[in-house]
This record gives sequence, structure tokens and C-alpha cells, in this order.
Amino acid sequence: MKTSVFFGTLAAAAMVSGVVSAQTLDQVRDRGELLCGSNTGLAGFGAPDSSGEWQGFDVAMCRAIAVAVLGDPTAVEFIPLTTARRFTALASGEVDVLVRNTTWTFSRDVDLAFEFTGINYYDGQGFMIPRELGVASALDLDGATVCIQTGTTTELNLADFFSSNTMTYEPVPIETNAEAQQQYLAGACDVYTTDTSGLAATRASFEDPGAHVILPEVVSKEPLGPLVRHGDNQWGDIVRWTLNALISAEELGITSANVMEMANGTDVPEVNRLLGFEGELGAQLGLEADWAVNVLSAVGNYGEIFARNIGEDTPIGLARGLNAQWTDGGLLYSPPFR
Repeated sequence: MKTSVFFGTLAAAAMVSGVVSAQTLDQVRDRGELLCGSNTGLAGFGAPDSSGEWQGFDVAMCRAIAVAVLGDPTAVEFIPLTTARRFTALASGEVDVLVRNTTWTFSRDVDLAFEFTGINYYDGQGFMIPRELGVASALDLDGATVCIQTGTTTELNLADFFSSNTMTYEPVPIETNAEAQQQYLAGACDVYTTDTSGLAATRASFEDPGAHVILPEVVSKEPLGPLVRHGDNQWGDIVRWTLNALISAEELGITSANVMEMANGTDVPEVNRLLGFEGELGAQLGLEADWAVNVLSAVGNYGEIFARNIGEDTPIGLARGLNAQWTDGGLLYSPPFR
């Protein structure tokens, strides 16, 4: 039954895909605001703080796009979307871009006619359990009750993992991360499964994070990234190259602290092209020449965003791992600005 719910969501989104015109850049500029599809609340990635200001790793990406297009990191309306609503909201034009820890898959890219504009976080599915249960491996979860968000790749991966290891489980369907926390802490399920980054973020919000263990197994590949609708190539290019600017800036040593100085010219040609000192890259996107300077001044490079929101010195405590630059043994890599 859960599989039919998932693909029912895909079909619903596919039916409305393509309805929205391909002039997203003009629409955003006329509106004076970016409509960014966001998580309903995931600490470190996307959630309002105590004063109602949206903060997080994915939030920074939304703000970067707003700066590139509108010159203002605050010109964003964050639209909280559940896993069940996110694709329909993007396809129908309720949001301009979805930046909401969403996995790039074949069916979402091709069947739903969405365009993933890159990978901003390399992740994988894991399992979290109360430490008091004494379980050391996901292979010891036979017969467990599992809290699982419906309409997700996580739901399908869970079924595959238990089936391939000849184990059974009882699903406890939930729609939001907040609901998952409540159910898990109330003992309605033995296990909570989602992307390991989401587990770390969820655990950090608990009163006693040390009472919960993330098991060592990672049972899937979950490349997460922003997505837009098919058919609007200019808008897709803007979102894609905004992400690439954040990644390349870190590799090239450009930070929020030195970007204004480097924008006056350096002896590194790619830095000069990225920052608009040489060439016409901004014009080719339909943006100002200094669009990347403005982005990096406002939100910092990829490494700064990671460290500030989810890094090892935050409550989330994530190491860079696969999300380190390719020069540091990770997978993070941008095509060249030339």
C-alpha cells in the first residue's frame, strides 16, 4: 500500500507539471520575492528560529538564489512543505524552487519532469534507536516497529533493506519530522529511519541526545539537491550556477570576508571570471556581473554555510565526509567557470 501512495504522489505531480510558464525569472523579479519550498522544520537544514527567522543549510541556498536574482537575501518567502505536498507545489507554481533535502532519482527527474540542479548534500539512509535497547546493528532489527515518512525514497529503501535481509518490520507512517519525533519519543516505534543527516538533526533537538544511537549501517545513496520545473532552462541555470558558485568559491579560497577585495581582481583567471572582474558570465545568466560577489558576501561559500549550520561545532555535529571538497577526499566538485 505504501508503494502505491508514493507513486500516486508522483502521478499527481506529473499531471500538473508543465502548467506553469517558463518565465520564472521574470515572475520572481515582478513579485520582488522568491518562493522557496522548504522543510516543515528540520534543525540545521530548514526551520524558523525563536524569532521566526528561517535558518539552516537549505535556507542559505534559498537566500543565495534570492541574492543572485534580487540582490536581497531577505527577499524570500519560505513555504513549508510536507513530503506528500512538495512535488505538487513545485509543479503547480506554488513555489519557484524546492530546496528541501530531496533525493535526486530517475522518476523524479524524468517522470515528474523536474530538473535537479546539482547536489548540495551527499547523504544516505540510516536508523536511530534508543540506546537502552542495546541494538548495535540494523541487521538486528527483525520485527521492529519503524517510524517512516510516507511518500519518500526512504519508505521504499526500508522495504528493500528488510526484504533483502529476510527480516520483517511494522511501519508506523508519519508525515513530518516533528510528528516522527513525537511518535519515536513516545515509544510508538522502536526505530526512526530517514537520511542520516536528518537523524543527526533530529537527535540534536532531543532533551538527551546521548540516549539515542544512530546505527552504523547506511543503506542507500541519497543525493540531495535543489530542483526546479522542466522547460525553463534559464531559471534552472541560475539555480545550478548559484550552487556551483558556493562550491567553487570554497575551492578557490573565496570567503564572505575576502570576496570584496578579490572582486577587484586576482592573478587567478577563474576567480576573476566567477566574480565578474573578467568576462560576461553574469550577462549570460541574465544577471548582474557581480551576482556571485553579492551571493558570497551575503551567505558565504559552501564550507562557511556547512560549518555555520550543520558542522562539527554545531549541535547537529556533522563531519564533512563525502561533502568535503574533491581536493580533500570528498565528492564536492563544480564544473569550471569559464
